[in-house]
Amino acid sequence: MNRNLYLFDFDGTLTCKDTLFDFLKFSFPKVYFINYLIFIPLFVVSKLKIIDAGFVKEMFISKFLKGKSYVEINQLAQNYFEKNHQELIYSKADEYIKSLSNYNDKFIVSASVDFWIQPFADYYEMGLICTKAKYDEQGFFTGKFASPNCNYEEKKNRIEKEIDLSLYDQIIVFGDTKGDGAMFSIATKSNFRYFN
Repeated sequence: MNRNLYLFDFDGTLTCKDTLFDFLKFSFPKVYFINYLIFIPLFVVSKLKIIDAGFVKEMFISKFLKGKSYVEINQLAQNYFEKNHQELIYSKADEYIKSLSNYNDKFIVSASVDFWIQPFADYYEMGLICTKAKYDEQGFFTGKFASPNCNYEEKKNRIEKEIDLSLYDQIIVFGDTKGDGAMFSIATKSNFRYFN
């Protein structure tokens, strides 16, 4: 029997919206919009590639979550998952992932940060390769990332570092933007915007 590896981008591939903004808006409804407005100039210059997008993302997340405990952040993420996962995940994606044999390995590979994607990975029994949050010795979020922003070439780098690709007959990749291009380069089969 062939053993396949399935690699799924998360935002826009499995989900119908960007979960970074959605998670923060859901978790911090009273202060989200004012903070979002403050960051609009930084979002614009990051889109123009004047400032690194990963750095702006780190700053934006830090504005809401810096100093919060690992336990508190995980509870926010679990609440977000429980209230939103059925509306967030494309129904076609949900059915597809659930249909995959346990003999095959499946991973979410995302630029999003681990704490709010982990409940989705757990629910679908998938591995997770993503941007990692950094906590101090007491278990409080430092406001920094413990890994580079997991996008573009970094997706490929992390996959090759964390998975032995020689174990698989086929590598099936799902993505929706040019940020997934490097991940597509290691695929035996690429699927672009397959679920939407």
